[in-house]
Amino acid sequence: MADRQKTLGILLAAHLVAAPLPASESCTEDAMIVFDGSGSMAETGFNQIGEARIFEARAAMRRALPGIASARRLGLIVYGPGEACQSVDLLFGPEPDAASRIIGAVDALEPAGDTPLTEAVFEAARVLDYRARPGAIVLVTDGKETCGGAPCQLAAELAADGADLTVHVIGFKVRGEHFGWASQGETDYTRATAVARCLADRTGGLYVSAETVDELVSALRVTLGCAVLGLAAPATRLR
Repeated sequence: MADRQKTLGILLAAHLVAAPLPASESCTEDAMIVFDGSGSMAETGFNQIGEARIFEARAAMRRALPGIASARRLGLIVYGPGEACQSVDLLFGPEPDAASRIIGAVDALEPAGDTPLTEAVFEAARVLDYRARPGAIVLVTDGKETCGGAPCQLAAELAADGADLTVHVIGFKVRGEHFGWASQGETDYTRATAVARCLADRTGGLYVSAETVDELVSALRVTLGCAVLGLAAPATRLR
């Protein structure tokens, strides 16, 4: 796991050109994207300036996924909209050339509801048959678990029982509880870490903090593109 983290970290920091892989170099492990569709994805910044997170996330998906999906089977789970804390929606399991299906689903998403991210990640692991074969999960989240799940407990279980399952966590515009004007925004409010970071730490994955569309594109390419893909756009912050 340490070697994998080191390799992915080097790719994330590098300024490399993204390109689809030849078929002979395609990723061998299936991957699931777990996408945060909760109500907070409809929010803008603390001062109501800028676009809602969901618009930026859609733009990043449109840019990143076509090259990734040409080399890897991808599936999608969305959580948030629907009945409170029961809103984990398995849209489809891993399939080839899934970019258009994922982009269409995210474009159609109307963020709402709570954040059952622990249950969503477990569902993704189940779909990947994590006890029997390797796989990868990329969780894109802007917030915390709000439905009573215990992501760190799940992380320990996946690490103990999984057949080399890796969970990467992309914290997109994650914010703390409070904003302080005195320090001009340089507070825990703007530098928060998603509670789900332990899912990456315990399974040998990456936790990546993304604040812009470019950073989110880079994070998606590195975490979903496999270690053999030279895929970083502008460098993101690796924590």
